[in-house]
Amino acid sequence: MLRQSASAAALLCALTLAACNGTAELAPEETYGATPKIGAPDPNGPIPVLNPAKAVRWSPGGKPTAPAGFVVTAYAEGLDHPRWVYVLPNGDVLVVESNAPPREEKGIKAWVQKQVMSRAGAVTKSANRITLLRDADGDGEVEVRTKFLDGLNSPLGVALVGDQLYVANTDAVLRYAYTPGATSVTGPGVKVADLPAGEPNGHWTRNLLASPDGKKLFISVGSHGNLAEGGIALEKNRAGILELDLATGALRQYASGLRNPVGMGWEPSGGALWTSVNERDMLGHDLVPDYMTSVKEGGFYGWPDSYWGKTVDTRFKEQRPELVARAITPDYALGAHTASLGLTFYEGAAFPAKYQGGAFVGQHGSWNRKPVSGYKVVFVPFSGGKPSGKAEDFLTGFLNAKGESLGRPVGVAVDAKGALLVADDVGNVVWRVTAAASAPAS
Repeated sequence: MLRQSASAAALLCALTLAACNGTAELAPEETYGATPKIGAPDPNGPIPVLNPAKAVRWSPGGKPTAPAGFVVTAYAEGLDHPRWVYVLPNGDVLVVESNAPPREEKGIKAWVQKQVMSRAGAVTKSANRITLLRDADGDGEVEVRTKFLDGLNSPLGVALVGDQLYVANTDAVLRYAYTPGATSVTGPGVKVADLPAGEPNGHWTRNLLASPDGKKLFISVGSHGNLAEGGIALEKNRAGILELDLATGALRQYASGLRNPVGMGWEPSGGALWTSVNERDMLGHDLVPDYMTSVKEGGFYGWPDSYWGKTVDTRFKEQRPELVARAITPDYALGAHTASLGLTFYEGAAFPAKYQGGAFVGQHGSWNRKPVSGYKVVFVPFSGGKPSGKAEDFLTGFLNAKGESLGRPVGVAVDAKGALLVADDVGNVVWRVTAAASAPAS
């Protein structure tokens, strides 16, 4: 009891100290777009901003809000930390129920961060499971819900290539034989490639995206920590996107300097690879904006040496000027500390024409900005292969009037009927957003 009281007191002290670290000076929209405002780092320096939205979850019947002309329904409830969604060719939906692997707390910083994440609803035991949802008659309601695959190790990414289903655990890519229409996978998985996952493995998610010709897998891997605290040598094959040749098993780094890339997708008009990236912390409320960007083979995007192109991060002591000189400025900022994780391009036929070819982004929400940011799904219109307008709020209401978190959106996908699916890992729900019958179709 004494230890628990001391722990609570330590957390209260940390939160009180962090609360003295001011508030954001920029409006959220000023840290969005192709030319966001990039100000000076917070003069308070290492004093962290700790401002998590307390997770209280949805009341019965509660749900987020979509724009006029759209309808939101709970596609599946009572899930266990649903982090990602993947739609199979026959319309079945795979829901990845997952969280970070167990790790040992080391030091007061790690302990405080764990308490903050727990308050935000982010610390739960990983279910290590993929659940299948089937809407057999196409009426928007799930008739079949089964355990598709379990016994995994903090999984996230899923990709079907031919009759082979690939799943990315935090430490390896596995391959399973898949039969169209199957409601479970029964055969053993075959390890295709090991992935970097040594301690502390702070960014544990590994997403997958198959190349259009089915010959390669692209794998997003986040950094160990915020700013290569353990040395840049420990970041080998991390903070970037890997390319796996399925014929030979060869694994190489395709792009680097991406602190925590998660969502990936092929832009419909030009076929470029895009990713959403969760940027660094501890520079203040307004730095650094998360972003989405096209990914160039061999490209370097700054982390940890610089941010938003060539703005040098002086905290990093192993500076590599030759890399900073060629650091690529991201295409489109998505707001400071919004934790922009999910990404999908809309290619369905059910939404109004303005959404065609644009990107939906799941913003998990901040824990280190005052006021909070994110906690919503935004839409970014595209034209000619590039963002062509301001980001628009699409799915909101994840925060209540007290600023508490009812849910946190993560993975996003478009289902076989053209509806948007959103994994809500705090609400334990997959939401489905459809266009009302009166909305003009594309």
